[in-house]
Parts: sequence; C-alpha cells; structure tokens
Amino acid sequence: MNKGYFGKYGGMFIPETLMSAILELESAFNYYKNDESFNKELQSLFNNYANRPSPLYFASRMSDDLKGAKIYLKREDLNHTGSHKINNVLGQVLLAKKMGKTRIIAETGAGQHGVATATAATLLNMECEIFMGKEDINRQALNVYKMKLLGAKVHCVDSGTATLKDAVSQTLREWSVRIDDTHYVIGSVMGPHPFPMIVRDFQSIISREIKQQILDIENKLPNFVIACVGGGSNAIGAFYHFIQDKEVELIGCEAGGRGVDTLDTAASITIGKVGIFHGMKSYFCQNEYGQIAPVYSISAGLDYPGVGPEHAYLNDIKRAKYIPICDNEAVFAFEYLSKMEGIIPAIESAHAIAYAIKIAPKLSKDKIIIINLSGRGDKDCAAIAKYNGENINE
Repeated sequence: MNKGYFGKYGGMFIPETLMSAILELESAFNYYKNDESFNKELQSLFNNYANRPSPLYFASRMSDDLKGAKIYLKREDLNHTGSHKINNVLGQVLLAKKMGKTRIIAETGAGQHGVATATAATLLNMECEIFMGKEDINRQALNVYKMKLLGAKVHCVDSGTATLKDAVSQTLREWSVRIDDTHYVIGSVMGPHPFPMIVRDFQSIISREIKQQILDIENKLPNFVIACVGGGSNAIGAFYHFIQDKEVELIGCEAGGRGVDTLDTAASITIGKVGIFHGMKSYFCQNEYGQIAPVYSISAGLDYPGVGPEHAYLNDIKRAKYIPICDNEAVFAFEYLSKMEGIIPAIESAHAIAYAIKIAPKLSKDKIIIINLSGRGDKDCAAIAKYNGENINE
C-alpha cells in the first residue's frame, strides 16, 4: 500500500489547517502501535473494561430453522456500551491521552460511537463533545441521553440532511479551529489517512478473536464472514485477519434503504461512483452533477453516503462482495433473531443477519457462516415499532 492508499482509494485530502494535526497523529500512531506499554494498557482496557474477548456464539435454533449452514454470531453487542465501537474508541482516546490532548470530539449517527466516545473520555478524564445530526437525535433519543449522562456535550447539527454526513463535516470544521488540545475520534474506517488505518487496526481485534475461536470450536476456518457496512468499521474489523485466507468469503451488507433503484438508499458501493469527500477518495452516492447525494436508511448508523477506502479496494479486487439489503429485509431479520435466539440485534447488524437468512438454506450443513453482530438493538426498538405501525411510547 502506498502511504495512505489502498489501491487508488484513500489519501489525505485536507485543508492546510488540519495538516499539522494529521501528521502529528500519524507520527504518534506509528510510534505507539509498536509500544509494548501502550499495547499492554490497551489490552487491559479491552479485557477488564470493554468485556473482551466477546463470545463466538453458535446460533443453534437459527441454524436448525434454516436447515443449512451452521451459523455463529460474533457477539460484539455484549461489549461495554453495546457495540463494536468501544474497540476503536478506547484505542484512539488512549492514543490522544499519550499525545497530551485534553479534549475529544466525535461525530455519531446511531449514537453508539458517541456513547462509546463519551464513555472512554470519562474513563480517561478528558473533555468530550459530540456532533450529531438533528434527524439522528430525533431517532436516537436514548443514546443522546446516555451521552449527556456520561458528561459529554451534544451538538445538534441541522445543516444539509441533518444526518451522519453533516455531523462529520461539522466535526472536521470544529477540529480545524482547535487542534492544539483536541483530538477528533473518527468512528469508522473513513476520512483522511491515517484514520482508515488506525480504526482498522483497533477494530481488527474482532477478526483476530474470531479466527482463534472458530479454530478452537470447529478446527477449521469459516466459509463466510458477513457484516453490515456503512463507513465500514465493524466489517473491516471482522474481515481483516481473513483477507489472506482466500477460501473465506467476505460479505459486506450495505443499506439498501427502500431499494437501490430509488433515491432512498445508502448503498455506496452498489450505486456509487468514485469521488473525493471528507478527506478521502472512495465510492460515494452522487447525483448527476457529481455532488454528494442525500442518502436514506432505516438505520441511522448506515446512512452515510460513502464507504471506507479499504472496502472500495477489496471490492475492486473482488476479495470482498458487497450486497444491498433493504429496510424490510433488515426489519424481518431484526424480529427473526429476536424470536429465534432471544437476541435483539442493532438494526445495522440486522442487515448482515438478513443476508445470512438468504444464503444459509442453500448451503450444506458442513458449511460455516459467521455474522458479526456489531451491536445490540435496545436503541432501535421504538423506531422498528413505529415502522410496524406501533407506538410503544403511548
């Protein structure tokens, strides 16, 4: 990989006002990622605070019901704060602390990254401010309360589509005017180099654990690893240590929204074109004039108009396959896993479950599917009830 690039994707497309902060971050990460004491401290946080390693759970009822492949769930939903987001956040906030920063800022969509960031900032005694789109604040009121409870200041972003895209833009602007004491904890494998690499490395603990766990249980590698993809952090974490294992199929499930043949979608790889946005070159949903298009998904965590550059590269070299999953399929999967296994998944994760439901019956019983269950669904219950015509708040 050329510096900051995965094939032709990635890069460092940033204003001069951010260049010193980015270079400082790159230098610090390159030092601390090989520092024994840093890694020992981070591993202690993973084990004793974040509840790692997360279990690899055999979904026996689901496997029996679908009458095909054996299905395992990587239970990132059991991490402290309820999702995979804590892995990257603990790494980045600890790194920021080592760099002498005292203030953390972050964007959030579904709120899971915001909650994780507020949690880590409190733990490590740092000031924290979160930027969140107005639409997402309305959809994710519970997580907004959690962030405030944890001591973070939550800024409502009402520009543009008032969703994740605009929250990222506002956080980048905030960082550019206050870089001396502030670190921007990007929540996904996106943005300018070195963020896609940093987030990937911290999230790769997921696939490192999966590989060891499945070898211990089954004495062989899985046939499929499936994960939902917005920006792509949980997916690249689940994929990374399997990229060289060509017999393992890697499947990313994008937010198809109301259909990829409509304007109400967020399937960046499926319908997007190559462009430059938020400091990186990748696939983005664009209109006929090449402007970033408004996107939609029932999932606040997947309605980002682009995808991380490493995913764009894996798609182009055909090492991973990216499949759009529509809202109705994700809602069905949300309810299916809840009733079948007693596990309520995040609606983001339900996109991956939906694809497993499609392919498992077509596979023989000796095949193995691993789904990265990236988060829990407490935050989504009211929204899914509303989707189904119910109002649980009455």
